[in-house]
Amino acid sequence: MGFSRNSCINCDNEVKFKSLRYKTMWDFGLGCVLPQSRRRRSGEKEEDGSISEQNKAWLLAESGGCGADEPHSVHSSFRFSFCSQVELESMTVNNNDNCSATVLIVNLDNGLLNDSKSRELNWRRIESLERSISPVAHSLIRFTYQEILSATRKFSKGRVLGRGALSCVFKGRVGFLRTTVAIKRLDREDRESSKAFCRELMIASSLHNPRIVPLVGFCIDAEEGLFLVYKHVSGGSLERILHDKKRGVKSNLAFPWSARYKVALGIAEAIEYLHNGTERCVVHRDIKPSNILLSSKKTPKLCDFGLATWTHAPSVPFLCKTVKGTFGYLAPEYFQHGKVSDKTDIYAFGVVLLELITGRKPIEPKRGPGEENLVVWVEPLLRQGDVEKLIDPLPKFTEKNMNHISRMVQAAAACISNEESHRPEMSEIITVLRGKHIFPSGKSTVIGSYSNLQRTESEIKSYYALAMGEVESEDVDHLHRL
Repeated sequence: MGFSRNSCINCDNEVKFKSLRYKTMWDFGLGCVLPQSRRRRSGEKEEDGSISEQNKAWLLAESGGCGADEPHSVHSSFRFSFCSQVELESMTVNNNDNCSATVLIVNLDNGLLNDSKSRELNWRRIESLERSISPVAHSLIRFTYQEILSATRKFSKGRVLGRGALSCVFKGRVGFLRTTVAIKRLDREDRESSKAFCRELMIASSLHNPRIVPLVGFCIDAEEGLFLVYKHVSGGSLERILHDKKRGVKSNLAFPWSARYKVALGIAEAIEYLHNGTERCVVHRDIKPSNILLSSKKTPKLCDFGLATWTHAPSVPFLCKTVKGTFGYLAPEYFQHGKVSDKTDIYAFGVVLLELITGRKPIEPKRGPGEENLVVWVEPLLRQGDVEKLIDPLPKFTEKNMNHISRMVQAAAACISNEESHRPEMSEIITVLRGKHIFPSGKSTVIGSYSNLQRTESEIKSYYALAMGEVESEDVDHLHRL
């Protein structure tokens, strides 16, 4: 099932020219195909609409009492039954004003429609999605599902680059030049996938910075789902380099302190661009090593905008109904109250800095007592000025490296402050990393990290249980780990 290109062309005298132009560009992997509507046969729309209405299934609740003087109590007992649209309209016509015994509860289209009607409903959703993304769709390449299928070798396991809770990313090759891309496939079963797809496409397509992985195109297929196509970054993720199970001296020599400092500064610049370099402030909400990709020259690029959101302005917080992200990187005010602002990203960046410095993950259950949580373990060492105990011993370092490390430590200490108002702006963090600025003493130490919050012992245990995956899934249904 595909989209008709003819429906995209408004002027009949331009049909042949535009079709030829699109085909030529497409064959060379350079095409940018506009969203297209589904072709309908003459008279099909009206007929489908009529049939659709007649075949809808409704749940009715009847509570008797024709001619009753008193309104029915909300606690009245109801008799439930199903009926069609035609039957419902018949009841409405036949019932007199004093006998309104039938109460419409809910439309049950999804559960009772046959396959043809389900497809029709899917098309309506797709058409709605097309309208939502139309302002930016023209700037992206429109891929067909067959091209996505071919690019990923039918979603071969060998092409998997990474998996998330609601998505999977595959490596693929597209176009005449066989350009390497990363294809993100959203979960078809997720009811929120259309909304997430639209948000990510709108945000990612508006970002143009060398520190951001660019969005190349997309695919919308009514049967197979939604896909986002990003440029592929060849060097892998920071997560793999820092925390690979096969990690040893050789792998870390390939990722020396100079490269770690380059990553720290590069991602700081990427986040600064999101917060202040675009028309609207973008909060990433999932800054972590697996979302930081490295080129062959160890140049960092920030990716995955599945949780990203726009805010009115930097440092203007808003509340989220659900907390989404990854344990260990969630700012206290976000984890506890769903409060989101640019300071949410700054806290997460501070944790990433600590990972670069220590070589440790933010949550490691196998560590000794007091060392399971990276932020909690680091806090007293920072207060005592015992920085040497923090440093990853594997890569060799020089005096120049120590200057870089000290800047990273100072920036990290300020970023992971429990009080969001005490966290600096990203522009200030960049000047510190470059050695052009020193934080005031109040911002150079960790102020009230998780261990200093006034919590009961059970609350602390609960937090660690969540972070280490030791609770049942129903206890964390409001959280989303990628």
